[in-house]
Amino acid sequence: MPIRFHNTLTRRVEEFVPAVAGEVRMYHCGPTVYSSPHIGNFRSFLLGDLLRRYFEWKGLRVLQVMNLTDVGHLLDDAEEGEDKLEAAAQKAKKSAWEIAEHYAQEFFAALDFLGFKPAHHYPRATTHVPEMIAMIETLEDQGVAYRVPSGNVYFDIAKFPAYGRLSGNTAEELEAGARIEVNPEKRDPRDFALWKIDPRHQMQWDAPWGRGFPGWHIECSAMSKKYLGESFDLHTGGEDNVFPHHECEIAQSEAANRKPFVRCWMHVRHLLVDNTKMSKRLGNVHTIEGLKEKGRSGDAIRIALQKAHYREPLNFTLAGLDEAEKKLARYRDLAERLKTDGAGGDALTAAASAEAETQTATAGLALRFDQALAEDLNVSVAFAVLDEAVTEANRRAPRGADALAWLKLLRELWSIFGLLEKSLESAVLPDGSILKLIEEREAARKARNFARSDEIRVLLKQRGIELLDGKDGVRWRRA
Repeated sequence: MPIRFHNTLTRRVEEFVPAVAGEVRMYHCGPTVYSSPHIGNFRSFLLGDLLRRYFEWKGLRVLQVMNLTDVGHLLDDAEEGEDKLEAAAQKAKKSAWEIAEHYAQEFFAALDFLGFKPAHHYPRATTHVPEMIAMIETLEDQGVAYRVPSGNVYFDIAKFPAYGRLSGNTAEELEAGARIEVNPEKRDPRDFALWKIDPRHQMQWDAPWGRGFPGWHIECSAMSKKYLGESFDLHTGGEDNVFPHHECEIAQSEAANRKPFVRCWMHVRHLLVDNTKMSKRLGNVHTIEGLKEKGRSGDAIRIALQKAHYREPLNFTLAGLDEAEKKLARYRDLAERLKTDGAGGDALTAAASAEAETQTATAGLALRFDQALAEDLNVSVAFAVLDEAVTEANRRAPRGADALAWLKLLRELWSIFGLLEKSLESAVLPDGSILKLIEEREAARKARNFARSDEIRVLLKQRGIELLDGKDGVRWRRA
């Protein structure tokens, strides 16, 4: 089954064909570590995690890189002005290095809380300056970079006619005073900085043009080249990255390497909160740490941020998180019941002996789920198929190998969205002492010794086991 994605570069949905058969190399623009990561950031980051999980489910090898921008990113993505890290450092009365490390660790904690698959590399800009300097020197040698008397080095847009093809911005639309500040140092207002000289800047490195620091755009070009090569398959980011960041990445990478940079570009639409743009002024900026402190689960946040197509606006609400928690409770209850009704066997192996009707039903659902994601990650349809599978498994109430076949299917589908992975690891039968208590309670109920039955129920709840009495007997689940 072909996989098709919308490619921002070509503006159409097209078949995704990696350069090397069976292998995907992809790069994601990660956080600028000057403040706490918020849910808008993580909507974009989750696209990379979903792609990683889907590719691996399809049997592809993946090499995944996500950078951390810890130097050279200016306020409002401008070419001139105050660096975001410098501003945060001044406000906190700390060094820029301390600010970067603090928020980098907060970012990694959020990744762990949300259950991300770790990328293979998390390069930081501050540890890859030599690679950036080398690329700038190559651009000088190619005649597409120039140094001005201040020591700043700029990319010469006029030497790269393809500039603007990703964003669709024309030269006329990028005239001085529109998006880019007028700077008399530049040959063209569109030219962007590769290296900057500013003695007030805390982060400084020695370079052929003087002691200074890299421009924002060169960071990703140099780091992606180091880990993925001069050309690679897939690059993601938020829609705000299209211009100027990704446009500039293409220009400097292709001018330096003389070959196409990225085969497919995927961009995520902005996130709204209660149908309003996030802003500190409105007080509607939700951080991952803040939601965690409010008792929200990582899985519920994942559902809330993945439930809409990545190219469509997504409205985030706390009520939506409540609904996601209810959905997860239903998922967990089913998983534990299927494990119990499967007689404690291993779903990955025993499911192969399920009845033909069960295998046909589960295979059909898996195929429809795959078809949805293969068509530009249609998560709405994929979630609908997943919920249909949950409903069907509840309706059938399978036992033995059939229960394990349904559990195997559901674990696969949940895992693509990164759901229940931690809780499913514990979705096994309780240890022997707990099983004996459950059996003792059943005997007490049959003997109409309800006082002892209630006492055991309390004991089990204290040990994290909740009992559910039904017409088919007692079931347990983790509280």
